Amino acid sequence: MEIQKIEHIGIAVKDLNKSIKFYEDVLGLKCYKIEEIKNQKVKTAFFKVGDTKIELLESTDNEGPIGKFIEKRGEGLHHIAFGVDNLKSSLSELFDKNIKLIDVEPKEGADDLNIVFIQPKATNGVLTELCETKK
Repeated sequence: MEIQKIEHIGIAVKDLNKSIKFYEDVLGLKCYKIEEIKNQKVKTAFFKVGDTKIELLESTDNEGPIGKFIEKRGEGLHHIAFGVDNLKSSLSELFDKNIKLIDVEPKEGADDLNIVFIQPKATNGVLTELCETKK
């Protein structure tokens, strides 16, 4: 597997609009995309910082992954995502190395990405996402 870049950093927030306002008004960043990913029960907002993105994640359902995360841990850093050229090949390599995964098949993510998550127990407690731009 060859990691190409840090694709984005995911941050769980309770109020997407309030958080967007902070990133724009205080940090001077510009939100370039807001979208809802229904299958993940989340609404996202994206900001560019150089070649890396910040993804704010607001739960649309308290029983969804972000809702449960915020209930258990509060707002804050949720995951780090690495961009790869070939997600299926990377997934196969992880299987071969017996790395515990959350996803066994790529799924549709936000911002035109296909994604998989690695179990945090395999990554020193950091929820790690691998992603590839949809082709």
